[in-house]
Amino acid sequence: MPEILLHYIWEHCLWAGYSQQTTEGQPVEILSVGEHNRDAGPDYSHAHIRIGNKEWIGNIEIHICSSDWIKHHHHTDPAYDTVILHVVRTADKPVYNSRGELVPQCELQYPSDKDYLSGLFTAAQQMDSAAGRIGCAEQLLHDPELMSEGWRKTLLHKRLECKRESINRLLTITKGSWEHALYISLARNFGFHTNSVPFEELAINTPLSYLQKHRNSLFQLTVLLMGQAGLIGADEEDLRKEYEFLRVKFNLEPMDASIWKHARMRPQNSPELRIRQFAQLLFRSEALLSKILDRHELKELVPLFEVDKMGKSSIDILLINTVIPYKYAYALHLNETTAAEEAMQLMAQISPENNTIIRQWRVLGQQVSNAADTQALLHLYLNYCQHHDCINCEVGYKIFQDRQLKLF
Repeated sequence: MPEILLHYIWEHCLWAGYSQQTTEGQPVEILSVGEHNRDAGPDYSHAHIRIGNKEWIGNIEIHICSSDWIKHHHHTDPAYDTVILHVVRTADKPVYNSRGELVPQCELQYPSDKDYLSGLFTAAQQMDSAAGRIGCAEQLLHDPELMSEGWRKTLLHKRLECKRESINRLLTITKGSWEHALYISLARNFGFHTNSVPFEELAINTPLSYLQKHRNSLFQLTVLLMGQAGLIGADEEDLRKEYEFLRVKFNLEPMDASIWKHARMRPQNSPELRIRQFAQLLFRSEALLSKILDRHELKELVPLFEVDKMGKSSIDILLINTVIPYKYAYALHLNETTAAEEAMQLMAQISPENNTIIRQWRVLGQQVSNAADTQALLHLYLNYCQHHDCINCEVGYKIFQDRQLKLF
């Protein structure tokens, strides 16, 4: 069996209906398969699973045999220390990360019919060769109006519903604390994709209640976060001494600094700077959740995030990925549908995002005027185009109907 087929089975949830467990016999529940990583590092990021009674959010690595973990030298690579589950067809040996910790493994259970798997292999090859393409590109080039405004609004709503589900999962972890959940979400988005997982781990490993005890001291907030991240420099003696005091006080364990990514990164996006900015935000924004919920105009929300060297585009990302989703989710929590709609409408006041996916849509003649457009188009690409779910997309269905009419 080629490894790409196992990726296809994992990503398309073809394991659904089959009981999964670790090689040690603990039940495994897959809550989210994560996002396919086509760069260096583990195969899937941001996955959400439950092993036994404990939930994990992190990375997934997939191999045919467990021994491939060692063949690929993952046991000596700190980048794989964040793997929460090693998914394999055959577990032929236990595997360990670079810290010497045993990595949980699961022999994935799925349909075993040979004809079925042969068909899947063909589909997997097609999926791999078509990765990054939009199936209806030719039709949209000739007729951009195939995508209606109504469908865009539906996609934006679906995008916010996905973010709301993520918030609800955090609320479960934080035992219903909206403030604590917001803290973790903000931390994750301060990582700006490249370091989102390490930032989330930093927030989880540094309880908000500990930071609140020192919220009146920017120095101590910075020391706690930098120390917990493992990023205090060897020459920063004052910070090191203060962190050691706080570490003992709260019985903390710092992260492995190697999980932070620095390569090909602009200085303004370095994890060290982002952590210091996050400390500034916590220092100057007491009762941040209340302020976010009480302010309804974009011009009132932006100043909350204007910390040192934080540019407009970075603030926009925080508004798009954290602030507006929390306003939306909290409004629905209170059954205030009008307030939820108003929160969603804030997206139209924010500048459009600029990334490789959005640039593809621009080439196809799609209007990209604001963040409402980009969030809708991102959801379409990630949840329909990438999975070839054209029949459930308005554009794909229109094309299908048109072809059917031409046959008669």
